Amino acid sequence: MTLPFTLQLLALPKAVAEVRRMVHGDDVRLCVSELLTNVIQHVGEGTPVTVRVTAAPTGRLRVAVSDPDPRLWPVLREVSDGAESGRGIGIIDAVAARWGVDQAPYGKTVWCELPAAGLAGGRREAGDAQGSAFGT
Repeated sequence: MTLPFTLQLLALPKAVAEVRRMVHGDDVRLCVSELLTNVIQHVGEGTPVTVRVTAAPTGRLRVAVSDPDPRLWPVLREVSDGAESGRGIGIIDAVAARWGVDQAPYGKTVWCELPAAGLAGGRREAGDAQGSAFGT
């Protein structure tokens, strides 16, 4: 994968696997999967999205997924052991050095930063993570 990597697509379940094959690094694949799946589940299947993997000014890799709904933001929540969903942003929070949401007038971008190797979860920085399942 050459950086910057940018792909515009419709958020469909089959697209998750396709994009995973296009990017490199276990944590990058994991984050792309979780962010795309959150759009499918909470904004809607078929939503137009932009997936980006770039070098962040921090020296990390930034994985970002933009969608057109500025109202639905991810919210980190506790999930019971038996729950079948609701872990996506918790997974992002666990593997990313930091994550957040950038709001625009006609959409938002949910992003996370990983160590440049993108192969292992980075050391978390206190206070860098925001929000977990999508809330309104």
